[in-house]
Amino acid sequence: MEKIQLNTNARVEKVFASYPDFVRDKMQYLRKLVIDTAEETEGIKILEETLKWGEPSFVTKDGSTLRMDWKENTPNQYAMYFQCTSRLVDTFRLVFDQKFQYEGKRAIIFQLDQEIPEKELKECIKASLRYHKVKGHLTLGI
Repeated sequence: MEKIQLNTNARVEKVFASYPDFVRDKMQYLRKLVIDTAEETEGIKILEETLKWGEPSFVTKDGSTLRMDWKENTPNQYAMYFQCTSRLVDTFRLVFDQKFQYEGKRAIIFQLDQEIPEKELKECIKASLRYHKVKGHLTLGI
């Protein structure tokens, strides 16, 4: 695979630095999974890393915005957020069933002490980064 162009808004680093110590590495791990998945996915040439609603977010030309965050009012969990009007989370439920904890049609929730099912999460990330190319497929190419 050819190296992708990663365009990072400088404010993203400040958000990651502001997370409490106990969750910062977990958030950085999610970030790395998104970047690694983009690099492994054919057709993705540019990955924009920016802030949407103050949360670290990723955007590709053919994708649906993917966000992630930890929130003070739910300190024992962090999440990856997807466009709630998309079929992404419903499809993740269909394909991966109980592998993840979901919040409505918008998020996969992770507990601080949870081991992340990396292979399956990367499939979710890939579907989001390619959403407009795969939304016609029953399981979004997963």
